[in-house]
Amino acid sequence: MNRFLLPLLGAALLALPACNSKTDTKGQGFSETTKPGTTTEEPAAVMPDGAQNPTDMPAAAGSAPAKGQPDPNGPTAPHANDAQFMQSAAHSDQNEMQLSKLALAKGVTGMTKTYAEKMIADHTKSTAALQPIAAKAGVTLPTDMDDQHKEIAQNMQQLSGKDLQDRYLEQMEADHQITANTLVAHQQMTKNAALSSWITQTLPVVTQHLGMAKADARETN
Repeated sequence: MNRFLLPLLGAALLALPACNSKTDTKGQGFSETTKPGTTTEEPAAVMPDGAQNPTDMPAAAGSAPAKGQPDPNGPTAPHANDAQFMQSAAHSDQNEMQLSKLALAKGVTGMTKTYAEKMIADHTKSTAALQPIAAKAGVTLPTDMDDQHKEIAQNMQQLSGKDLQDRYLEQMEADHQITANTLVAHQQMTKNAALSSWITQTLPVVTQHLGMAKADARETN
């Protein structure tokens, strides 16, 4: 009897180490190595969709798309040098302020009225901040709209009600897009530190105005 039991007992003892070996985790979402100094296996990192090309990645949950941003390929106002840029910027301020005053005088209401009041306040501050930089550079800033916007104002004078409101917001969106594009483009060109700082402070305000114009236009349609 013992002659048969001893070989079986030996085979059982040899099988014990195999039962205690590490379980194969391939295909179970875990890495095959552990961090130094640890004995717990870490879950394998899973790349999010589009991670190899960040522009293809989906937006994070709960994030909202930007309502208005500069377009590097879009149109700009004249800005071949600092003097021309500052004159364009001052014209832009005048365009927005005076068209907004026209819209208020013609009786826009609700969010459009609030928007017009904000345009006047913010663009007044913008010109006030730019004035000393221009004076130091020997640049005289314009104090009126450019010829194109004078013609736009004449056309808007003929409108009223929703037609006026829609036309005003449409113009604000177009103007602020061009202004945002110009600010970004000229900041890459200028060597004037004070002017570059003014652009840095002004750009977020302009993009906010752009986003507001887009949002208000959607609300009124």
